Amino acid sequence: MAKTRIAVIFGGVSNEHDISLISAANVISNLDRTKYEVIPIGITKTGRWLFYPGDIDGISSGIWAENPDCVPAAILPDRMYKGIVKIADGVISSVKIDVVFPVLHGKNGEDGTIQGLLDMSGIPYVGNGCLASAACMDKEATHSILEFNGIKMARFFSIHSYELNRLDEICTDIAKKLGYPLFVKPACSGSSVGVNKANDFESLKNAVKIAFSHDSKVLVEECINGRELECAVLGTSAPFASEVGEILPCNEFYDYDAKYILGTSGLEILADISSDSSLQIRETAVRAFKLIGCFGLARVDFFLTEDGTVYLNEINTMPGFTSISMYPKLMENLGIPVSELLDRLIELSYERESLI
Repeated sequence: MAKTRIAVIFGGVSNEHDISLISAANVISNLDRTKYEVIPIGITKTGRWLFYPGDIDGISSGIWAENPDCVPAAILPDRMYKGIVKIADGVISSVKIDVVFPVLHGKNGEDGTIQGLLDMSGIPYVGNGCLASAACMDKEATHSILEFNGIKMARFFSIHSYELNRLDEICTDIAKKLGYPLFVKPACSGSSVGVNKANDFESLKNAVKIAFSHDSKVLVEECINGRELECAVLGTSAPFASEVGEILPCNEFYDYDAKYILGTSGLEILADISSDSSLQIRETAVRAFKLIGCFGLARVDFFLTEDGTVYLNEINTMPGFTSISMYPKLMENLGIPVSELLDRLIELSYERESLI
């Protein structure tokens, strides 16, 4: 029986490039080689696409692009080919691809960009489509869609780069309406990159400027004092949610260092919360997944306050697949090991094609 040829795309022009490498290495190592022929395609930080024929360790260590056997490669939008082209020694060749797994986090990969290319190519792919990917990446869009449909989120204001000449006025107004402390974050970024907590006017202005170094739009949200909870969703027309996990950040909040650098944050795969809170979070996760048009998978993040109020924080359309990531761990708790989870996600990619 012929193996399914799957292109795993990793890296990308994104401030989450390095996390993508670790996620992709874990995905590739858990793909059943009796079922799949893996075609690794890496995207450098400067945007070069390369076919990578080396070992998995080269990906996770970040040295993959230095491999002398890497050759330029790209996905063709031409549906006649449904594959990639490679250029080696001046010779162009095409390779048919059955499925693409875009293990890309953040901009230029998780925001609808590569999904649009794949839609044009006609190649089935794992994960969410253009609209859901873009809407979940843009935190202001997420707020607008979900709050319109009655899902509770933190109050917020957005600031655009063209308003920087009025920053003092804007920050004064926001602080008056929301109060301190405040959380400031780039509108379109993940892994808590560029996110800071502001406790006064000067730290608010500084946090806004830092966030603008990552994006042209910034969100300022009220601080929700609550436990940080996460739920994994899997499926299409009838998605289901995992049990609820809890993040125990080693820093004041779950920032990039707490997630990936310090290594001392804790994950409680079964959060110690009431059955009512768990049910509400799981039902809200599935409802939000459907409302925003998600497909295949998503990790939905929440806050739970002392009085039992549930706030949805954000939806991640290509959650981390590292060995310490919550999404695969929550699915594993349901009895779905990583290798089986990948099988299911690949099967769902064909389901999407049948619905188009």
